[in-house]
Amino acid sequence: MITREKIIAYVADTYDVQPEYTFKKFPSYCVFKHPRNHKWFGLMMLIPQNKLYGDSETEIAVIDVKVTPEIGDILKANKAYYPAYHMNKEHWITIDLTTIDDFDQLTDLIDDSFESTK
Repeated sequence: MITREKIIAYVADTYDVQPEYTFKKFPSYCVFKHPRNHKWFGLMMLIPQNKLYGDSETEIAVIDVKVTPEIGDILKANKAYYPAYHMNKEHWITIDLTTIDDFDQLTDLIDDSFESTK
């Protein structure tokens, strides 16, 4: 499992971007924005598992990143990737951090999201 803290550290080290906690109703949600244009390139949340799959209301850590529709279709064939929760489902995916182990693949997706939202 990849932790929220590891992702926050990666984004801070790579892009000099700190998470913004903009949702008073959802204090665990954090947004990663470009410093210049303020476009979002990531959204991390704790959501009930049943919002993505299953019946459990246990909270799971997820991140939304922007992807091309073609990449999104390929990734959604894997159990860790889902249509975006709270974002455009054609251009964004939700990644269940409790089921993904490949940090390099995740950082590649974060990097692509950063680049595509410049």
